[in-house]
Amino acid sequence: MAQPPIMSAQDRIRALDAAKAARQERSALKARLRDGSLTFSGVIEIAAKNPVVAKMRVVELLESIPGYGKIRAQALMEKSAISPTRRIQGLGKLQMSALLAEFSQPSAKRGKLFVLSGPGGVGKSSVAKALRTVPEFWISVSATTRAPRFNEVDGVDYHFYSNEKFDSAIEEGLFLEWAAFAGNRYGTPAQSVQEKLDLGLNVLLEIEIDGARQVKAKLPHATLIFLEPPSWEELVSRLEGRGTDSPERRATRLALAQEELAAAPYFDTVLINDRVEEVVSSLIRLATS
Repeated sequence: MAQPPIMSAQDRIRALDAAKAARQERSALKARLRDGSLTFSGVIEIAAKNPVVAKMRVVELLESIPGYGKIRAQALMEKSAISPTRRIQGLGKLQMSALLAEFSQPSAKRGKLFVLSGPGGVGKSSVAKALRTVPEFWISVSATTRAPRFNEVDGVDYHFYSNEKFDSAIEEGLFLEWAAFAGNRYGTPAQSVQEKLDLGLNVLLEIEIDGARQVKAKLPHATLIFLEPPSWEELVSRLEGRGTDSPERRATRLALAQEELAAAPYFDTVLINDRVEEVVSSLIRLATS
């Protein structure tokens, strides 16, 4: 076996910097694939002129396309006789033709993306829970770095991430949005959202206002829904009725709620949560309109 080349300290630094830049470039490209701003054929055109993209593994590319998780990507590669280690620049003419034909097929009707936000205590969780019984909707499950509570199930209530895994997901552009709150971080995994939309399901994200802004910036077609209480007095009553909060915590929540209510004009639609059933009916009408 040939001996590896002897590298100076400066050579190693340059090599590490080049590898880091390549990872960042590929991560940015994969993020564009996930949000729909770049197509498979567009990647192939870029790869023809860009050696960094040309050296990307085919499986890595396929898994970044909305609707293609590990299993579906693996099945497509087997169908097209592409080895797991094949890079874009190593694809044969028949393999390339098979992939281009796969992604030139007209897609089925996509679902609609809804983002539900509003002040704390307005009932967002109750609306999301009620919407889980509607077959045409899928409720996104957020990732978090906080520890699970005794009655929470990983993948059902939250995806529980370590801080290292969350950092990696941010670096690779795997979140539609993320934010820090009360010493922990929360984020919306992009791939599962895109997969459900590709399947024709309507997707609901129940997230905070800053997260809603992040999603709108990445996916302008998302419909932002602001949930308001019937009255300020009703919201105060709901917040003060939380027996687990201290007086100081309730005062903080009320002050934050006032700030959050001021964000309503930024949203596409405002719904009044007088009755959860009425809000759910309104969301179904928006999805079918």
